[in-house]
Amino acid sequence: MSRMKYKYVRIQGKRLAKNTMHAKGVFSMCMEMIRNEVMEQEDADLYMEIDSWFAENLPWPPQCKNQEPVVCWFKTENSDEMMKMIRPALWLLERYNVPYYLVYTNTPGEIVYEDQYQIVAKADGELFIDDVPQSWSPED
Repeated sequence: MSRMKYKYVRIQGKRLAKNTMHAKGVFSMCMEMIRNEVMEQEDADLYMEIDSWFAENLPWPPQCKNQEPVVCWFKTENSDEMMKMIRPALWLLERYNVPYYLVYTNTPGEIVYEDQYQIVAKADGELFIDDVPQSWSPED
């Protein structure tokens, strides 16, 4: 049986973002915990270090700067370093019992931005998620 290779991965929660009506991404979820003073200061400082690393190493798409209704996805072909650096943020989500999901897809919608590490797709109200076989893992 051949295994499907997925082009994009997104880390998201259950709650919807107001401007996209899509599930909030990992960065939004962590910042929301800081704004709502849910995180202890040491944990908030850890997240801000993670956020700073991404600000220095991952371009900020103009659509995101403008708060357009878009959804960001990491490219799986180049996501190893990004996923390694995001792991502490996932640990923080787990520490504060915030559920999250790794969503893999080949159909993110209309792509409006692309760089070496990520794509940005229009949030069109529909999210198409490919079925992931139980035996599949991102390392495949």
